[in-house]
Amino acid sequence: MQRNLLGKILVLQLCLWFTSTAAFAKDYLLTSPDKNIQVKVSVTDVIKWSVARKGETVLLPSALSMTLISGEKLGVNPVVQKDSRKSVKETITAVVPVKNRSIPDVYNELKLQCKGGYVVNFRAYNDGAAYRFETNLPAREIEVQHETADLQMGGNYQVYWPQETDPEFQSHYEATFKDTTLAAIGSQQYGYLPLLFTSGKGTKVLLTESDLYDYPNLFLFGTGGTGLKSAFPKVILESQLKPRSDRDEQITRKAGYIARTSGKRTFPWRTLIVTDDKGLLETEMVYKLASPNVLQQTTWIKPGKVAWDWYNFNNVYGVNFRAGVNTDTYKYYIDFASKYGLEYIILDEGWSAATTNLMAPNKDLDLNALVQYANSKNVGVILWALWNTLDKDIDGILDQFVKWGVKGVKVDFMARGDQYMVNYYERVAKAAAQRQLLVDLHGAYKPVGLNRKYPNVLSYEGVKGLENNKWSDVITPTHNVTVPFTRMVAGPMDFTPGAMVNSTKEGFKDVFNQPMSQGTRAHQVAMYVIYESPLQMLADSPTNYLKDPDCTRFISQIPTTWDKSVALAGESGKYVAMARQHGKNWYIGGMTNWDARELSLPLTFLDGKTYQMEILRDGINADRHPQDYKIESRNVKAGDTVSLKMSGGGGWAAILTPVE
Repeated sequence: MQRNLLGKILVLQLCLWFTSTAAFAKDYLLTSPDKNIQVKVSVTDVIKWSVARKGETVLLPSALSMTLISGEKLGVNPVVQKDSRKSVKETITAVVPVKNRSIPDVYNELKLQCKGGYVVNFRAYNDGAAYRFETNLPAREIEVQHETADLQMGGNYQVYWPQETDPEFQSHYEATFKDTTLAAIGSQQYGYLPLLFTSGKGTKVLLTESDLYDYPNLFLFGTGGTGLKSAFPKVILESQLKPRSDRDEQITRKAGYIARTSGKRTFPWRTLIVTDDKGLLETEMVYKLASPNVLQQTTWIKPGKVAWDWYNFNNVYGVNFRAGVNTDTYKYYIDFASKYGLEYIILDEGWSAATTNLMAPNKDLDLNALVQYANSKNVGVILWALWNTLDKDIDGILDQFVKWGVKGVKVDFMARGDQYMVNYYERVAKAAAQRQLLVDLHGAYKPVGLNRKYPNVLSYEGVKGLENNKWSDVITPTHNVTVPFTRMVAGPMDFTPGAMVNSTKEGFKDVFNQPMSQGTRAHQVAMYVIYESPLQMLADSPTNYLKDPDCTRFISQIPTTWDKSVALAGESGKYVAMARQHGKNWYIGGMTNWDARELSLPLTFLDGKTYQMEILRDGINADRHPQDYKIESRNVKAGDTVSLKMSGGGGWAAILTPVE
């Protein structure tokens, strides 16, 4: 009898719970301005969101929440006090235009104001969706224990997976993108952002984040199924350098939380770009979601091309001085940069008295004389800095850089994604901007929009770039036509192109001090159109460039910022073709993997003018001698069609100038 009574009470309680949950449960639907993207937000005992494109659900209901050390669980048992909507149709003018100078910012927004002092903000764009938490808590500071930003994808999607292994999330973010499936990723495997998925119907889904500040990077663990679990590096309380290292850290003590931060703030946007291959090449969602420019004066910010020393190991030859990290060698770099109108040279690691002493140059370098010489040639000097050395005296070191007259700093080997390091990026950007210095971030995580807030931040590494040719064979043409659809979607990418020693797959060797690239010369030249970096390197030896003035002149004419970008064709891992405008001129670039390919592309993006089109393409023997290329010229106009014929591992590039 008593057992039956207890059973009835339990059934009654469950019924009351389900009735209560149903009473408070509510679904909200948010669509993109063009109606192609649908975001469904379900509020029950948790908040979940799902995303569909043209009727195909690519993200199944996925929970989002934030747990504080103090016990609050934002997004759990939520009570929505108010929902508000708005539609925005504005235009952002980029200070340093990476893809486009004028960027349409068009979206629909849903805000759910919840009991407990927080808001969850959802946005639907024509090419994706995003959400973020906003808090207005009475506590001056809060400690975030964890944020749930898990994903339940719409199937066992193909994924380009940047595998990481370090248990402390320490990384240079330079993985190769492994072509695999979600179910093949076990619960002990994790990767960093951006992640690119392809649905069964071919829809591209790219996950990343934007407006990241005072908060750690998001990472994702596999589940052995179609889901992914969010993870974040904890706050580091103590760390020390490993024995005999000036940069490799050992983390010795961590906090029990991922961030200690203000109780009144906005948190990073969790960003899902949902589009096709061409849409990945054109999207600017990360930039649009980032904080606006905070600098009052920006006219001093000067993007440009750079003669870079580290890839080529300072191997200049045919000269009457000993090549190396010394004044004569860098004067040679300056002369080369001046001859071809390059805006900068970089003095990479080795220029200073020690990596731990950035206040004095090494004994073989007269830095004052070198900067004066560079100024006389209208070439700027950028200096490399080890991040932790700079961190110890950022004001003193940057003040010394200004006294020397240098134009910027390349900061390297951060290799972390925790809250302190995220804040360090911003401190460097701010301190450099106060002194009118440019910033290039290496050993860095992916762009998260800091280059919009501080447009003096011109480029980031966070990519497995050309330098890996010095010690491995992983920089293949296939890799080169994967990164535009993965890493580059997040923002500027300092891949450091421009190899002048080019090899077949069979002939390639990794030689540290005399590196070569896989694929053709035209493949390398096309990178200057395809790869986005307002601070773009010419990585090879100045001597190699000087020996081939036709190719070097062609590269030197390609700008590093763009007024307009148009994706012409592409498929991740196979090929890519882009058209970009700068001023009156248009530029076209095409690259292919190891498969020879011919693309027929109509010039529909042109206006009514006639253009002289100068082409640098693979030569007839490029398949056996990859340095074979041909330059030719002809006139074209809107409505014409051009054929991009590329050898295996090849490329194609063109400069279109109006015929006056």
